[in-house]
Amino acid sequence: MELSGTMQPLALSCFGVATSLGAGRAATLAALRAGSSGLRPSTLDHAPSPIYVGEVPGLDAAPLTGDLAAFDCRNHRLAAMALRQDGFADAVAAARERYGAERIGVFLGTSTSGLQHSEAAYRRRDRATGALPADYDYARTHNTYSLGDFLRASLALAGPAFVVSAACATTGKVFATAARMIAAGLCDAAIVGGADTLCATTLYGFRSLNVMSEEPCRPFDAERSGISIGEAAGFALLERPVAAKDGGGVLLLGVGESSDAYHMSSPHPEGLGARLAMERALAAAGLGPRDVDYVNLHGTATPVGDAAEDRAVSELLGSATPCSSTKGCTGHTLGASGIVEAVFSALAILHDMVPGSPHTRTVDPAFRCNYVVATETARIDRVMSNSFGFGGANCSLLLGRA
Repeated sequence: MELSGTMQPLALSCFGVATSLGAGRAATLAALRAGSSGLRPSTLDHAPSPIYVGEVPGLDAAPLTGDLAAFDCRNHRLAAMALRQDGFADAVAAARERYGAERIGVFLGTSTSGLQHSEAAYRRRDRATGALPADYDYARTHNTYSLGDFLRASLALAGPAFVVSAACATTGKVFATAARMIAAGLCDAAIVGGADTLCATTLYGFRSLNVMSEEPCRPFDAERSGISIGEAAGFALLERPVAAKDGGGVLLLGVGESSDAYHMSSPHPEGLGARLAMERALAAAGLGPRDVDYVNLHGTATPVGDAAEDRAVSELLGSATPCSSTKGCTGHTLGASGIVEAVFSALAILHDMVPGSPHTRTVDPAFRCNYVVATETARIDRVMSNSFGFGGANCSLLLGRA
């Protein structure tokens, strides 16, 4: 079922997030208002140096226990932290009473799942036989679906569920999945979001591509030199607005998806796929370019990526709409970036704020976007949030004030 034409808006009736800025809406909002950054020199074992990362503190001391002990890994610990924020689990429980456990879908995303747990297991393998440790449970820690399985077990849900992995567009695209499933009548509400955590494979992998900065990333800066990687988890409860408890919140108005199919790791230099995703989000919402008050850019701080996005945004929306990338705050949280920045966009709407861009010093003079460096106060009714990934996977979300 395509999201062509106007889609029916869905309410983000509750959401929770955990990043290197902190856990929960209050800590996140305070950090965004202050222009804070969670990027720090890496202290992770088995990680390259020198690099800056957006690490979430406290995960090593927060193992999963009881009925969830079999799911214990860094990725699920971070997911559990996000689930505990801002009454999210209670909101899901209330939705479960309204609809029934089998009528709430779980549509999540991750790029590496529990890969860090597998790295640790590999280091503990039997030196004589090469066998992995007997306590290593791939199905419930590293398998991509393990995140969905963990959430269903944590929230006592039994509806349709799957986990997608589409690089850095992953947790933007699950909003489209949920909208389609609800429109098709396969569920009445959905949990969307996901988690990605730091691991050596990811850090060395991006370093091998020569796209990692040795300093905190500087999106849209004239001297930007690459990304900083962060970890994060976030989740939102989507349901029809008439069923949502809070009528003064945020709506998902439109979703647009596209595929460049241009290059495995580089975007189309003219930003054609990015522009198509944004155009489709506007069309799904029945809105035009002038209806967007702020753009949360993908803005990874790579020379090619930022240039392509600047071209796509400025040619479609013009040069007046405020834009910024929040990756200077959290680092690029990869598969979790879509949900994290959807939450940031929701906070921008609820609190009349254009988030700034820590570490960006001088905006590239060749760019035409209205790039905001320091956090500003402004009336924000609609936000376009962009997530673009390897392989040309693009997704744009259009969020609006309810």
